[in-house]
Amino acid sequence: MRPRTAVVIGGGITGLATAALLAREGLEVTVLEKQPETGGRAGSWETGGFRFDTGPSWYLMPEVFDHFFRLLGTSAAEQLELVRLDPGYRVLFEDVPGAVDVAGTREGNVALFESLEPGAGARLEEYLESAEEVYGMARKRFLYSTFASFLPLLRPDVLRSGPRLARLLLEPLSSFVARRFTDPRIRQILGYPAVFLGSSPFTTPSMYHLMSRLDLADGVLYPLGGFHRIVSVISDLARAEGTRVITGAEVTRIRTSAPSGSGPGRGRNPFRRRRPRAVGVDYRDAEGTQMSLDADLVVSAADLHHTETVLLPERLQTYPESYWEHRVPGPGGLLLHLGVQGKLPQLEHHTLLFTRDWEANFEKIFGTDTSVPDPASLYVCRPSATDPGAAPDGHENLFVLVPVPSDPSLGAGGIDGAGDPQIEKMADAVIAQLSSWAGIPDLAERIIIRRTVGPQDFVTDLNSWRGTLLGPAHILKQSAFFRGTNASRKVEGLLYAGGSTLPGIGLPMCLISAELVLKRLRGDTGTEALPEPAPWSAQGGASWPAGPASSGWQPAGSPSAGMPSDETSSAGSPSGGTEA
Repeated sequence: MRPRTAVVIGGGITGLATAALLAREGLEVTVLEKQPETGGRAGSWETGGFRFDTGPSWYLMPEVFDHFFRLLGTSAAEQLELVRLDPGYRVLFEDVPGAVDVAGTREGNVALFESLEPGAGARLEEYLESAEEVYGMARKRFLYSTFASFLPLLRPDVLRSGPRLARLLLEPLSSFVARRFTDPRIRQILGYPAVFLGSSPFTTPSMYHLMSRLDLADGVLYPLGGFHRIVSVISDLARAEGTRVITGAEVTRIRTSAPSGSGPGRGRNPFRRRRPRAVGVDYRDAEGTQMSLDADLVVSAADLHHTETVLLPERLQTYPESYWEHRVPGPGGLLLHLGVQGKLPQLEHHTLLFTRDWEANFEKIFGTDTSVPDPASLYVCRPSATDPGAAPDGHENLFVLVPVPSDPSLGAGGIDGAGDPQIEKMADAVIAQLSSWAGIPDLAERIIIRRTVGPQDFVTDLNSWRGTLLGPAHILKQSAFFRGTNASRKVEGLLYAGGSTLPGIGLPMCLISAELVLKRLRGDTGTEALPEPAPWSAQGGASWPAGPASSGWQPAGSPSAGMPSDETSSAGSPSGGTEA
């Protein structure tokens, strides 16, 4: 029997995307979001005529976005106005005069690399061909897999590529690049994508050289209206499918029912004992009132560590605290949102600042004895270079990201210098560094809006494990099927989505993660993306696929699921909070 109702914890892009797909599937879906607004990491902050994206700012893997939209009967072209950036981004190097502008086309980047190092153009062509092949394999066999079964991976193409994939998994990206290029600028440009994966090029598997295909060959896009525009679009699509979104609703517990029997379970595996089943959640609404919401299916798009260690009792935790003691978090982040008087032509839409001692910089962030790098390799986004709505006329909008250790004790930020002293001191140093490296001597005096965000803010606002900016790092033991599962092993009807689970970090991965919830629910163990349009059960009277029923799925409230809850009363109460 298929589930009829679902509650999704978290109204970031993953939660909203998951809700949209489940609602189109025919479920009655409610999203509960802790904050007053949806968006999560992909939020927005507006003040004084400035509109700041508070998180993601690189639009890569456009085919993933378009595929997701097509599952909902539309397309990226219909929903977003995308602009191609050329140059794709600018790079400033410590103690090296002049900037390197990475082109918006593959041909332009081949010429660029050749100008930096004789022979590097041809080697880049080979590098990108390899990246294209690995990306194609990843997209076809790994990214869209729940890894509920490994049989679909035993395909001839995977088996033939086995030795090569093994080498790419065991060799770090840094040495893979160094064997092909000698110019330190090229090495840094090709190593930096590891940061998108919440990791260091010195520990990230070289399989992820596929990332260079995204920026150096495909190019970098930008959605006019900012990245929160994507959140708004997906939120609208979810609501159009019937999803209810309640903001100011902080989930405090995932409720479960007792197993329907203490003996061996019935069905395909008579020796498998029945597990408790998720039957809903408890949450605190915007007025502070404790509420309950029943559901046949619970999907947590919240931080996985928080979901497991806070929302479930220890005996029902698939990933208890002991598991996290051996995990590696991605970096923390110091974020600056700056409104600046006058124009800043010294900066492109995306500008990267790379320190000379590259390896030491990453060691301070990810090593055993961590500290805040100074000077730091950092990233600056100037959306007002492309989007007139990002800042008032005659002003610039800057978003600065400085990777730092994932350490909440570094503190929280604030507005106009009101953050914790260490965070504000770090922000002052970053502004001075940007001023010096980019040749903007009066930058500090021209700042009229200033907001800082520190690792503690990620804990407070997003329940982020160890204050990490992105999620668990994509090192070998935390990639692909080593990253974990998107279904609880202890609780039936509890699924996971988001950057801390499969397939990983980044907006495209979050959209794929939403699709993996649907595949898991259907019992689809295939490795490829769902067809476009998917064979939705809600359309044309199609029947529910056999997957969930054959795997023993029974919704809460069905005759065989009527045992009293062993966590709390199974009775629900009217929803509270604010419907957004």
